[in-house]
Amino acid sequence: MTENESVLRQVTTLPEMTMSDLKAMWRDLFDQEPPHHGKHYLVRKLAYRIQELAFGGINKATEKRLDALAGGKKPQNKVSPQPKRQGNGLSPGTKLVREWKGNEYVVTVLEDGFELLGQKYRSLSGVAKGITGTHWSGNAFFGLKKSEKKK
Repeated sequence: MTENESVLRQVTTLPEMTMSDLKAMWRDLFDQEPPHHGKHYLVRKLAYRIQELAFGGINKATEKRLDALAGGKKPQNKVSPQPKRQGNGLSPGTKLVREWKGNEYVVTVLEDGFELLGQKYRSLSGVAKGITGTHWSGNAFFGLKKSEKKK
């Protein structure tokens, strides 16, 4: 079994592990007590740590570059705030995919609008109109709005 296969096997089994097993693994890999977070958090952090130990972490040059991009500020050991959500509950960076007349469209949610094929839109309805040529509710077009039957 190659190292890649071993890492893949370890990472893919994490979600099936019990909390006590995850906490024990945390103690082994981080040499400290696990934080009081949910299972999803522990799985993500352990998966990263397994890969970091197997393949290496961020090198010093990259770390310096990231510090410089962050304005020279050293990161604090606090959870970073969630990205600001749009009025429809979508976080910046979210990708919406819609097929229309045989073409696939990928829309990226921005902090102040939406982006499709390099063009910026203020609203999701504007994106839908740009794709179809007619007025649509953006939430309905992208399947974000539940129909009355589903409510």
